[in-house]
Amino acid sequence: QVQLVESGGGLVQPGGSLRLSCAASGNIFSIEVMGWYRQAPGKQRELVARVIYGRSGGMTDYADSVKGRFAFSRDNAKNTGYLQMNSLQPEDTAVYYCNAVLRPTSTDILYEYWGQGTQVTVSS
Repeated sequence: QVQLVESGGGLVQPGGSLRLSCAASGNIFSIEVMGWYRQAPGKQRELVARVIYGRSGGMTDYADSVKGRFAFSRDNAKNTGYLQMNSLQPEDTAVYYCNAVLRPTSTDILYEYWGQGTQVTVSS
């Protein structure tokens, strides 16, 4: 069984920063995709940042709204992904979800997992 556990959310003033963490644990052979999505009240879940790992070593996609402010990184040894969020604005307020597509074993079967979500609130 695989679990994704997020942490680091909270309340921050506009212009502030937060760092989210997503720790993947359990039967993990390889992580093919890891990323963050968010869902604001009354809106659909949207991609924030995602890394697709492969021969290139990983290509990161960012939503246009967060480019230049957010940065994704990963500690491979810990199977943990991070989302550094700077210059936060009220429109960044949402529940942030970690997502991973991975192989539990050396077979070609991929599975997708979601974390439970962590609330980020940007308000003065």
